[in-house]
Amino acid sequence: MLKQVSIRDAWKKKYPEQVVCATSVDEAGRGNIIPLGWFMPTSFQPPMCAISVGHTRYSHKLITQSGEFVVAFPAEGSEEDVHYCGTNSGRDVDKFAETGFTAASATNVAAPLIEECLVNFECQVAGKLDTGDHTIFAGGIVAAHVNEEAGRRIYNTGDYVFRAFG
Repeated sequence: MLKQVSIRDAWKKKYPEQVVCATSVDEAGRGNIIPLGWFMPTSFQPPMCAISVGHTRYSHKLITQSGEFVVAFPAEGSEEDVHYCGTNSGRDVDKFAETGFTAASATNVAAPLIEECLVNFECQVAGKLDTGDHTIFAGGIVAAHVNEEAGRRIYNTGDYVFRAFG
């Protein structure tokens, strides 16, 4: 039986949700990482995906300026690093220096790959849509990288608790 509840209460029912890390780069070449729950594939041909980033986030500024980003799927063992990246701003800290994440060079974009992640997609912004307090960045995937040694992908179970399933 359905009952009407607040949007906030209903929103909590979406968990678990996927989590990705998006990387971007500043003018000095320093990489930044932001965990995001709002990611989706948008096209097979050409391959594209989209992320949604809050307007106030440092990553929003960097992606807007550079026109590119990397989407990385974090794996088991990186739960604390993902939490750290989601609760600290790249304006104030170097997230690669403060976590166990290792920056690796991408082949087609300046934004770094994350070595420990299961998959990394290099993306060039193909379009964007402002949606309230977020911008959806659609990215054309220009290269993909897989870490065969990474563990299972992790998901957000709510309240910054991350875990693998299966």
